[in-house]
Amino acid sequence: MEDKAENQFDFWLGEWDVTWGADGKGTNHVERILGGKIIQENFSAPDFQGISVSAYDPERELWCQTWVDNHGTYLDFTGRFEGGKMVLRRDAIVRGEACQQRMVWYEIQADKFEWSWERSDDGGKTWRVLWQIHYSRKTTSR
Repeated sequence: MEDKAENQFDFWLGEWDVTWGADGKGTNHVERILGGKIIQENFSAPDFQGISVSAYDPERELWCQTWVDNHGTYLDFTGRFEGGKMVLRRDAIVRGEACQQRMVWYEIQADKFEWSWERSDDGGKTWRVLWQIHYSRKTTSR
C-alpha cells in the first residue's frame, strides 16, 4: 500500500457504517472525484454532518485534507501514510491554548479499520484520544 502515494487512501473508499462510544452511530461515504485526484468524504450522524476533501501533494509528499461541518468548523491537516497508519495532523488553538491535533487511521483491513481524533499539549510527545470511531464496510445484498 505504501508504494504508490496517491493510492494510499484507497482503503477508505466506499460506504461505511461508523460507531463510537455506547450508542454513537452514523455513516460515511468516501469516493474519488475530479478525475480521481480528490477524495471526498461525506460523514453523517444525528445532528452532525461534515465533508472533507483530500489531495496528495507530490511536491511536499504529503496528504492535505480540509474538513468542514454543520457546526461551522473548518480544519486543515497534512500528513502521510507510514508504518501501516495514515496520520494527518495540524497545529491548533483550542479555547485560547496552543495544541496539536491529529487523526489516525489504523488497524486497516479490507472491511474495517479504526480511526481516532487525538490531541497533544506537549508538542506531540504524548497524545490522548478524544474520539475513537470503528469503521465497518457496508455490505450490499443482492
